[in-house]
Parts: sequence; structure tokens; C-alpha cells
Amino acid sequence: MNRFLSGGRRLEGIEVARKAVEAASEKQASDVVLLDVDRICSFASYFVICSGESERQIAAIHDAIEETLKIEGLRPHHREGDLDSGWLLLDFGDVIVHIFAPAEREYYQLDELWSQAIPVVRIQ
Repeated sequence: MNRFLSGGRRLEGIEVARKAVEAASEKQASDVVLLDVDRICSFASYFVICSGESERQIAAIHDAIEETLKIEGLRPHHREGDLDSGWLLLDFGDVIVHIFAPAEREYYQLDELWSQAIPVVRIQ
């Protein structure tokens, strides 16, 4: 499992994922899910999936996650999506964060697609 540096301390992927969950929750993200996909996915160990009710909230969730992890010395390797698409992605290596508008979350159904993953956290 990849490890991330944080002020001289190494963070495990699960710690990075939990920090993302906490940041999303602080911005009142809805239906926050942390999935352990390590055994069924070749490119990540954890997915964080959450929803925001408006473009403004989606942007706030995105910014909070990015800022929280930046403080830990982490920057995303890759970003995808934009506010107009209703979906933003932050790729932190072992941890992939998906932030959806409700309609896009329903359409893509990542929770169902990765239904064999182990749910670690679910905040409704």
C-alpha cells in the first residue's frame, strides 16, 4: 500500500481517506461513503464518494478536501470533471475522491458498480 508523507510522518491510505471523509462531512456533504476497493480494484485502495446539493456546495466540498490534505503535504496526482458536469474527482493515488451532484450520482451509480467493495464508513 502506498504511504503519504505528512510533516515527517507517513500516512496510510486509510488515514488519507478518513481525512477526506471528515472534510466532506464538515461541508455537509450528503451520503458520504468510504469503500475499501483494494481487493477488487487495480488502481486504488479506497474510494470516497459523496454528494453536494448545489454547484457551490460541490466546490466547497472539493476545496475543503484538497485544503485538508494539502495541510498534510498531499496534493492530488490528477483532477477530473468540472462544476458544470456535476462530478469532480480528486486522485490521491491509493485514494480516489468522487464528488457528485445528486442526478449524476444516481446516473453513474458508483456505489452499485463497486458493490463488492467493503464499506468502511457510510454517513447519510
